[in-house]
Amino acid sequence: MAATGELIRLINYVDDISTTLRRISASIPLMDVDERKKLAEHMRTVGSNFNALVSQLEKGG
Repeated sequence: MAATGELIRLINYVDDISTTLRRISASIPLMDVDERKKLAEHMRTVGSNFNALVSQLEKGG
């Protein structure tokens, strides 16, 4: 099965997310406690959306 242009674009988006997560990880030591808490809260919200999307993909729709 050949990858469509859209699939390649979506995979690139996921790669961009991975790169962003590495950048965030590298910044954590420079953040104070409140900044880390706020970022963690925001990421938890987004993470639940991410997990829901993965489940949707696995279920086929």
